[in-house]
Amino acid sequence: MQRIELHPIIAAMEPSDVRLYYPEGDQKTFWSYVLESPLYCDELAEIRREGERLNDVPIPELTYELFSSFARTGSRLEYERVYFERRRILNTAVLLALLEPGREKHLTAVCEIVWSICNEYTWCLPAHLGDTGITETIDLFSAETGFALSEINCLLGERLPALLRARIKAEIDKRLFVPYLTCGPYHWETSTHNWSAVCSGSIGSAALLLMEDKETLTEILYKVQGSMEYYLQGFGEDGACLEGLGYWNYGFGYFVYYADLLRQKSRGQLDWFRRDKVGSIAAFQQKCFLGGQLVANFSDSLESGHVFLGLSHYLASAYPEVEVPPLSLRAAYTEDHCSQWAPALRNLIWRKPEEGQRDWGSASYYLPDAQWLLSRHSGTDGGFGFAAKGGNNDEPHNHNDLGGFILQGEGTVYISELGSGEYTSGYFGTERYSYDCNGSQGHSVPIIDGQYQVAGAEAYAEVQEAKAGDGSDVLELDLTRAYRVGSLEGLTRRFKWETGVNPPVLAMTDEFRFAEAPAALVERFITFIPPVLEEDTVLLERQGDGDGYEQGQGQADDGQAHGKANRGAAGQGQRGLRISYDIAKLKPEISVHSYNDHFGKMKTWYGLDFYAGKPGKHERYHFEFRFLD
Repeated sequence: MQRIELHPIIAAMEPSDVRLYYPEGDQKTFWSYVLESPLYCDELAEIRREGERLNDVPIPELTYELFSSFARTGSRLEYERVYFERRRILNTAVLLALLEPGREKHLTAVCEIVWSICNEYTWCLPAHLGDTGITETIDLFSAETGFALSEINCLLGERLPALLRARIKAEIDKRLFVPYLTCGPYHWETSTHNWSAVCSGSIGSAALLLMEDKETLTEILYKVQGSMEYYLQGFGEDGACLEGLGYWNYGFGYFVYYADLLRQKSRGQLDWFRRDKVGSIAAFQQKCFLGGQLVANFSDSLESGHVFLGLSHYLASAYPEVEVPPLSLRAAYTEDHCSQWAPALRNLIWRKPEEGQRDWGSASYYLPDAQWLLSRHSGTDGGFGFAAKGGNNDEPHNHNDLGGFILQGEGTVYISELGSGEYTSGYFGTERYSYDCNGSQGHSVPIIDGQYQVAGAEAYAEVQEAKAGDGSDVLELDLTRAYRVGSLEGLTRRFKWETGVNPPVLAMTDEFRFAEAPAALVERFITFIPPVLEEDTVLLERQGDGDGYEQGQGQADDGQAHGKANRGAAGQGQRGLRISYDIAKLKPEISVHSYNDHFGKMKTWYGLDFYAGKPGKHERYHFEFRFLD
């Protein structure tokens, strides 16, 4: 919509008030309902526990040493732990003030933390400042902070001192509105990933709540409209979020928060939810789960995930194809380590009485734009899941992982993705693919003549066949362009996931064609479980409860620590996965590696490497992955 068409709609907008958040009743009635309803028992207990933890604890300072640590060491965690703890203090104090308006100490805590946040040198993270001046920079978290303070100002209204309300408006104007209109364009304004939605959506939301001048508001919302168009361009018609489920919650969440406020303020005249693609994106979450809390964690994503119930219920109300998620997947109040205000509020105000099913049902999906095959299966032998991907090696939060896959059974992931590592200066720089979680060395893909997959849009997969459903899922990919090995003429990988049998069986076949025989050829599979080499198969075994082994955290014994084989056979009562291969052509070895996960914790992973004896010009390797009965 052109600016001239936007202006009359925006000019007719009424001032913002709490009715934006409680369309079915007033604020006091809603929070009384929350306090009395058994629906919110767990959420209230979590919020109150945080309130008790934070009670009388001084607000932690963002010191110079913390601020400068990223420039000195490249580490982000030290500053961000304190930054996000301050946001947790803010969220908790405000929610308690809404829940218990008669307790003055909650409002006092709100005033102190809001004043302290207004005093911050910058609302941006040091890792996002770059060479841009402090006052000109807008990043994800500065935009989020402005959105949060504008909503808190609206919700608490005259309960806040006039001085504090004036300070909130002045700081948001200085840190967001003025630079947005005078210092851009920013790189994220034309990004096709989460930054465009979070930054522009937060600024647009704050403007809708605070901006009185309709000309300026029109200018801001027109710019936001352009960024949201770019954000949607980052999705195909299949709605897949290439950044993973966590960034779907993040980027698409802020798209929805803004779109909801815009639709309400414009009385339905400006409605992003009418777009067919938005409905497809809304349905991505239910496709991403492979069973229980386990997800297809391609890209910088975590292995297990939970849902924001508020966002999920809102989308299920808007789109009939969106399923209400199982209540067991609810994200706890303290789970969001970034302590975002917007989802924390909406997990309460958007929640519906519907609890959803006990678990996601069996389903298989092929997402043609992303080239993802996703399947979960619930049968008499338990729950199982499989995911595989094509795509290209220039995706948002890219990993060089064409042909990578995940395999889980009854809650144990046997073939894994390492997911997101610790974010450091090198992680998003030239060193990115030296990190195991990002380079193909840390993915279940071949290593050809010692060469890994290359990065870039020219490294892409071509789908030869794709089928989902009817008891058999198939994905066949041409991966030739993923490598820069001069003698490689062709590489195809074919997955066949049979769910018509219990338990399901995965078959994988790789076919290589070379102009000249390679000196070395390795089929690598990634796992957090110490592999056991048997006579003619490999076993990944997971003991029953009580064996003391926590997936992804177990330490290798001395033999495994040196990459030596640990030979044995499956004992009674053990669950696991048996991998069959051509023993005449391949020899398995175990390599042991470690990396820092997203939270800076070192984890051990195993490379199950099948070495080709004497590879020729044409090689075909077949593997079968069977769950133990």
